[in-house]
Amino acid sequence: MTTNDTAAWYSIRNISTIDSPALVVYYEKVKENIRLLRLLSGDVMLLRPHVKTNKIAEVCQLMLDEGITQFKCATIAEAEMLAGIKAPDVLLAYQPVGPKAERFIQLIKTYPTTVFSCLIDNAPVAQTLSKLAVANGVDVRVLIDINVGMDRTGIAAGEPALALWTYATSLPGIKMTGLHGYDGQVSDTAIDVRQQRSDNGFAKVEVMAGKIKEQSGVTPLIVMGGSPTFPTHMRRKGVQCSPGTFVFWDYSYKTQLPDLPFDYAALVITRVISIIDEHTICTDLGHKSVAAENPFPRVYFLNAPDAKPIRQSEEHLVVRVEDASVFSVGDVLYGAPVHICPTVALYERAVVIKHGEAAMEWKVVARDRRINI
Repeated sequence: MTTNDTAAWYSIRNISTIDSPALVVYYEKVKENIRLLRLLSGDVMLLRPHVKTNKIAEVCQLMLDEGITQFKCATIAEAEMLAGIKAPDVLLAYQPVGPKAERFIQLIKTYPTTVFSCLIDNAPVAQTLSKLAVANGVDVRVLIDINVGMDRTGIAAGEPALALWTYATSLPGIKMTGLHGYDGQVSDTAIDVRQQRSDNGFAKVEVMAGKIKEQSGVTPLIVMGGSPTFPTHMRRKGVQCSPGTFVFWDYSYKTQLPDLPFDYAALVITRVISIIDEHTICTDLGHKSVAAENPFPRVYFLNAPDAKPIRQSEEHLVVRVEDASVFSVGDVLYGAPVHICPTVALYERAVVIKHGEAAMEWKVVARDRRINI
């Protein structure tokens, strides 16, 4: 295939040892993304990376090795993965409802060296957590989730949130610690527009924090944002930032957020399995191998930039190309997913690339909904 550049950074010298499709993680690139995050933050204590993107204990250990001690996660399994590597501080950025509340309490009891906290946005959940905490002889650290425009979860800022804080503070076993706001709706390419929209959302949380301090004398912890708004929050005094995608990066953010210096650190590899006609080929990158919630292209091939995915099924991805004659059955394509986070969750293991060669495998341990608890 003439489009293949064997000298490119992503090329794997022993690619013949890797079956496809596969998730490949570039060790040096991951470390560099973590280094850049720490450099940009200016203060490692204001970092609380979200691990929902990587779901891999070894990747989280690399962050610990860089002095990052506070983490955010979305599932009980991710929280347990972090506790398993002795992460000191873990925020479950999810409101534990139903069995999750009991599992969260079990996490606190099973891993006493890790400080866990979670979110709430209503009184009934606070009541449930209080009853479980008292019954199990533990305290539950809680942050109120503020709706800053995502309109997915969170209570409205102002009197509703202040009333919830006051009520939850009165409950036994509940330790109110802070406020959380996720502005995932803000991903504008222009940094000035992103900053303005981020400021508007943050103002709601900032006003809430001021009212809480005025009422109770407590200065609440504030946790904000994701990867797109990391640069908009990182200079706010005392505010913890929660980027997640930064560690692997993806095609969507690479193209939408040129102000951020992160680079691809995880790709999917796929092989050409059929030549359909002079302009169409088929690869083995189906729905089960790359996140399919977005419209096409869903994946961008670094060594075939003109190739355009046009049709997909469970095990197949049909691709339009300028000239199919330059491809052969068995050719390898290196793909940057449009959305890396759900792509990682499709794989049980990631192949780790060190110095251009497949060196080992890492288990994507937190893709499972349950590890032990």
